[in-house]
Amino acid sequence: MATRKEIRAEARSRVAEEKAAKQARRAELAAMSPDDRKAAKAADPAAARAAKKAAKAERKAARAGMSRAERREAKRRERAYRRVKHRPRRLVGWGIAAVAVVGVVVLVAPYAAGIGRLTSIEFTDDTAAAKAAREAAGPVSEAVSDEGIVLLENDDDVLPLTGGAVNVFSFASFNLQLGGGGSGGAASEGAPTLYEALEAQGVAYNEDLYATMEAAGAEHVTGASNGFVQILGGLLGGGDSGEPEPDYLTGEVMAQAADFSDTAIVVVGDIGSEGSDFTAESLRLTDAQTALLDTVTASIPNVVVIVNSGNQMELGFLDEYPEIKGAVWIGAPGPRGTVSLAKVLSGDVNPSGRLTDTFAYDVESAPGSVNLGDHRYANANRAFLDYEEGIYVGYRYYETRYEGDEAYDQIVQYPFGYGLSYTTFDWAPAQPVVGDDEISIDVTVTNTGDVAGKDVVEAYFSAPYTPGGIERSAIELAGYAKTGVLEPGESETVTIAFATRDMASWDTATGAYVLEQGTYDLEVSTDVHSPLYTFSTEVGEDVVYATDEVTGASLAGRFDYVEGDLTFLSRDDWDATYPTAPADDTVASDELIDLMNPKLEPVTSGDAPTYGADNGLELDDLKGLDYDDPQWDAFLDQLTVDEQADLFSYGAYRTVAVERLGIPAITLLDSPAGLNSLFSSITAARYPSEIVIASTWNDELAYSVGESVAAEAHAVGVDVWYAPGMNLHRTAMGGRDFEYFSEDPLISGKMGAAMASGAEDHGIPTTMKHFALNDQEVNARSGINVFASEQALRELYLRPFEITVKESDASGAMSSFINIGGVWAGGNEQLLQEVLRGEWGFEGVVSTDAVLGGWMDPVQAALHGNDLMLAALNPGTIASSTADAVKTDPIGMGNALRDRVHAVLYTIVQTDQVG
Repeated sequence: MATRKEIRAEARSRVAEEKAAKQARRAELAAMSPDDRKAAKAADPAAARAAKKAAKAERKAARAGMSRAERREAKRRERAYRRVKHRPRRLVGWGIAAVAVVGVVVLVAPYAAGIGRLTSIEFTDDTAAAKAAREAAGPVSEAVSDEGIVLLENDDDVLPLTGGAVNVFSFASFNLQLGGGGSGGAASEGAPTLYEALEAQGVAYNEDLYATMEAAGAEHVTGASNGFVQILGGLLGGGDSGEPEPDYLTGEVMAQAADFSDTAIVVVGDIGSEGSDFTAESLRLTDAQTALLDTVTASIPNVVVIVNSGNQMELGFLDEYPEIKGAVWIGAPGPRGTVSLAKVLSGDVNPSGRLTDTFAYDVESAPGSVNLGDHRYANANRAFLDYEEGIYVGYRYYETRYEGDEAYDQIVQYPFGYGLSYTTFDWAPAQPVVGDDEISIDVTVTNTGDVAGKDVVEAYFSAPYTPGGIERSAIELAGYAKTGVLEPGESETVTIAFATRDMASWDTATGAYVLEQGTYDLEVSTDVHSPLYTFSTEVGEDVVYATDEVTGASLAGRFDYVEGDLTFLSRDDWDATYPTAPADDTVASDELIDLMNPKLEPVTSGDAPTYGADNGLELDDLKGLDYDDPQWDAFLDQLTVDEQADLFSYGAYRTVAVERLGIPAITLLDSPAGLNSLFSSITAARYPSEIVIASTWNDELAYSVGESVAAEAHAVGVDVWYAPGMNLHRTAMGGRDFEYFSEDPLISGKMGAAMASGAEDHGIPTTMKHFALNDQEVNARSGINVFASEQALRELYLRPFEITVKESDASGAMSSFINIGGVWAGGNEQLLQEVLRGEWGFEGVVSTDAVLGGWMDPVQAALHGNDLMLAALNPGTIASSTADAVKTDPIGMGNALRDRVHAVLYTIVQTDQVG
């Protein structure tokens, strides 16, 4: 057997050979004529995939003749190769972390005032009202985790458990990861362990086995509760699964386990953290985890795997062991997650969750994974990322690329929307009602099984596609509905309704949405790939939607610069348009560099604002007035330039007060999983992560989370909630995927709107985030340009925010770190003014994300629609530069700053602090 050193040397040699081959290929391409080079580059992706497929088949054939030990060594070699290959991506995190640690030491002195201001924020979390709110949050959290757990496998009805006893293996079972890390994370202190939860459900676990694992080093620990510490941990790298080689599971231990119970539980998984992404390798089993499964399945005939991951892991191993008969996905299930899991395992709860992502056998089969990671310009200090996959994200790719292809079942393991139950249901749909404005369908669901349960009805549509025309996914989610608890034999009729124009696609050429002529199929399905009933309807001629359906504002193409010079993936020719990783010598054009470095150009016509007027108004005089009421102008005239600059610049977690005008300071706090402070101590309730909330497919539960957080926010003195998180799971490797809902924009928007409504309806403004394209953590905090097609931008990445604005009347948004096509989101006029406010009619406050670099320019923010600077460390500096900019440009910058302060004050007047 080869030594570890030999295996690593072999891996390094293999990677070096591949790198040399790439360099040689680049030289070949450079020597070609432009036409030959274009044709060769178009053919390369298909050739690469064919070679990869052939190599995979070759490895599979070779493994068939190997012993178990030889297979294990082959896996070790392959994993070593992958680790070496992907090392640059992991080192990015280390580099940022090193800068962060050094930066803290260097910068503490000049930024001490800013840090001290944040650490001094206090909360009334010890009052009777606060304690009551936390207590009331427990049942809400548990209801979500009850319904968010997804049953993936249940061969031979291994679940629910019978016999009252089970073996629990894996070090991971000592510390189920109940929340992610960072500003959107949640701590686990006080939460029951899996063992405690099983015992409470009357399920005995093998205490001898537990003691054996303890003796081998397993222990229950409570993770860091401070989000800043969690972020730093993410930047420093997540490490491995923590599962050691199972040498401690001796023959004697396994014999005792087999005598104790014929059923075993094994926990696998990992939860992400703000500040770092996963590699594909980290979403696969480690050698030690594989060895553990080898050991357990050799002695125990019935094995249930618990998938404790907020990201799509590669779960092909579930197919490789006949003894693995059950699998349960729990995501990051929150403080009552172990209780919900134990209830599902024991049968006290019938699982009704459904996946909100596609689980592929190979996470790198998603086209977006090709150019994920760290790419930088050769001539500019800026990273970049190309969304060359266009609209083909998640199931939109797999269901379109493999439509009608038998290979689908070898590519996709669990489709979007998939989930099993302990009972069975029968559906009886009525004929859909199709109108010019709305389509609806009633489905009667009957429980035909032996136990009570809830079911999810999913509706999809398939639109006609013209080769070379507007890109169309083969299928898209149209709507969904969840039943109540149905007893055996009981029925319920649910209605799914959606706007007819939702079936239209963005046509960049016309700058409008187009519902194309042709046949549209409406499918009622258990998941995206499993239609039970299909209905067809005809659209007689193209319908062009040139205005917004809510505001009536004119639509137009606004993001041509975001498309760059990219070729986007097209179903018309998959191979020729498939994404390719960018070259190491990519150069930013002069035009792009100009976009990256905007200059203040003073306005020379018009009037500067009035300052310091004595109109006798205080802020509470404006309580209840509309945003555009004339009284606002009279009030704003009273502010000085410096007061406006302070109100704009001191936007990190606590704003500034202007006592002479009755303007109070307000407190703004993370996170989607419960109130969470990065800089000061707070005791607060925690909830399941957003991916688990979405996996309930129950909008009412999402609403209840917002309602519960609002009640606690009032009690502890928090005025604005930084939530919900609305970015998409572009790939399985996103470090904050746990903090966002789904790969699909519709369910993301519906869940976000429900959460926001729950809080807004109970007096707490929300701040949907991160607007937009913050779908990768690598380089997000050091400046990155992201390029995408306008169709993908509007149909996928902006759509959840649009739904939330229109269905919840959200009070706030948080712009992202991202430079969209080179223009920072927080200073992007097309994004904030033309689309968010102009097209969608948003009337609220926009805050930046944490101000971490010079590209987050306060002048551009003020000019183009960003109202608050989340400047945690240096708000005074930003206020000073903002006031200076007003002196340089008293008309343009002066009026822009006034508009920003108007939005801030309009939000403040809605809070408990006024009136």
